[in-house]
Amino acid sequence: MTQSIFITGGGSGIGRAVARLFAARGWRIGLADVNAAGLADTAALLPGGAATFVFDVTDRAGWDAALSAFAGDGAIDVVFNNAGIAAGGIFAEMAPAAIERTIAINLTGVVYGAHAAHSCLKASGGCLLNTASAAGIYGTAGAAVYSATKFGVRGLTEALDGEWAADGIRVRSLMPGFIDTPLLDASLAGTNYNVRQQVRAAGLEFTPVEVVAQAAWDAVHGDAVHTPVGPTAKRMRFAARWMPGKLRQQMRRR
Repeated sequence: MTQSIFITGGGSGIGRAVARLFAARGWRIGLADVNAAGLADTAALLPGGAATFVFDVTDRAGWDAALSAFAGDGAIDVVFNNAGIAAGGIFAEMAPAAIERTIAINLTGVVYGAHAAHSCLKASGGCLLNTASAAGIYGTAGAAVYSATKFGVRGLTEALDGEWAADGIRVRSLMPGFIDTPLLDASLAGTNYNVRQQVRAAGLEFTPVEVVAQAAWDAVHGDAVHTPVGPTAKRMRFAARWMPGKLRQQMRRR
């Protein structure tokens, strides 16, 4: 029987890479994004095409409509709660609207997605996969609100992993470091730089989206609750556990 995955943020970046990998391995693909053109571009790259849904993840009713429509063609085995935005810079100089938008998309949208997905994943014995971040391992200076949302995603993942085990649902998260996607082009509040420039200036590396796609596959089929992706994320997880004082000093220097 063909398995299926529903992917938010499917119009570019990690969502597109995950769609391509799962499609190449025979899965049926559902894509959601606010960017209709991006969705069409992704679908055109897939051997069997994809069902596409244009909606905002902060629209709770939109979640129900999209999942119901996609499930109409069969069970949903994985819901990939991936849509998010990058927002950073000097916290005190962030516009309130930017703070609200980041929380709404990165956290509320993920909570809504999980809530909407429960019934279909219970029916399939499936997996909820959330995109968290290395910024959810240790709070990242210069990305306070983003870190807060990703810690929220981490907490939600851990809580639902426990709560939904009785329903036969696996709950997992990806914790990528700096992934080479358009999100890195977001500007930083209080600076003249974008995220990409700041990463380069710090001497940190970019991880290809194809690596994240394979990590998503491994997470869905594995037992680890959290999967760090890329050297930065793996270093941060190690340091947070074994060298928290040193990591704290590094964040202050940033």
